[in-house]
Amino acid sequence: MQPEAKDPEEDSVWEEPPSMLWGLDPMFNAFTRLYVKDILQMRESCQVSGIYFYNSHPIFKVDVLGTVVYKREREDFFCYGVDDGTGVINSLCWKDEPWREQGDPATSGSRSFISSARGDFNPASELKKLRQAQHSSSHLEIGELLRVRGPVKTSRQQREIMASTYYKVSDPVMAVQISWMMEVPQLYRQCYDKPFHLDSSAQNPNIQGGSASYLLGRATRILKDFLKEKEVTRFRPYDVQDLLQPLVSRQPQKTAAEQEPEAGPSSGPPTSFKQLRELLQKSLQILQDEGLVFRKVKCQDEVYHVTERDKDLLMAIRDILREDCRREKYAEKGCHILHILSSVRQRYSRNVSKAALELVLKALECNSDIISTSDSHYTIL
Repeated sequence: MQPEAKDPEEDSVWEEPPSMLWGLDPMFNAFTRLYVKDILQMRESCQVSGIYFYNSHPIFKVDVLGTVVYKREREDFFCYGVDDGTGVINSLCWKDEPWREQGDPATSGSRSFISSARGDFNPASELKKLRQAQHSSSHLEIGELLRVRGPVKTSRQQREIMASTYYKVSDPVMAVQISWMMEVPQLYRQCYDKPFHLDSSAQNPNIQGGSASYLLGRATRILKDFLKEKEVTRFRPYDVQDLLQPLVSRQPQKTAAEQEPEAGPSSGPPTSFKQLRELLQKSLQILQDEGLVFRKVKCQDEVYHVTERDKDLLMAIRDILREDCRREKYAEKGCHILHILSSVRQRYSRNVSKAALELVLKALECNSDIISTSDSHYTIL
């Protein structure tokens, strides 16, 4: 059984190491034998997409052994669902060039084998047999054992393995699976569940002068996690300000000699408060640029609406599409996204950005309320 260990990623203020230090962790360049459950729950880096963290270890390549429970074949690849007993993950396995060019070597090589059976060594025949063996080890059916290695990717909000190596494992007496089940818990105890600690000089991002962008990335991630976990529909800056306080308080403070002399008995708010306020404003601006939040009305009372949970915005977009798609001009192809954006700004709020509109349209399409007729046109169902 997998040992129980507290994952630091569960902490909303967990400090992700700077990307320039990832190479110091031996696990970064290794194929880690993680359980599928942990692969699906790993937190993605806020600095580089495609990099994930388990117990502070940066990971992007995994090694999985499991049973095929799902199979889909396309012209260029196989998609296998691999179950290791803790979960199921999709594995995208690309076909080799000879498969697409020459078809199934198991059938194409039979005639060549018969013609050369009575002769001497035939390189062409041996090559056919080699391709046939490769095909049989790479072509799996449901219930067979698969080992796959490759980088982890997130596609359509689902984790999957882009296989760099995969093959069918012949294990009639379950010797391979038993050995695997004995080795993986040891790797967890000796490596994976032991956080990778750096010394204080390496942990300080100010060494390379990148502390500002580093803090901003962490602050943005904290706010995104807050919106996802709490499922709020709207909030004000002071509602989330305390979430970023630990980031500012952990920064090195100036000594008394480095501080500027005060102009008078009251020199304004403390430096830490100014840093917190500035960090909060920049983080909220990033969320607005990505379309995750928007301000319906820009006034002194700063109220931020969460885009995908604003029911009034969703209803306004549905009404616009329902009315305009009845018109002859939009009946066949649907409404262009810029036309929808202009109508939303006229009817609902002038502050809705194109990025926010794209998020709402994507959510409505996932709920089958609307459908995209092209890359930029939408119609009501």
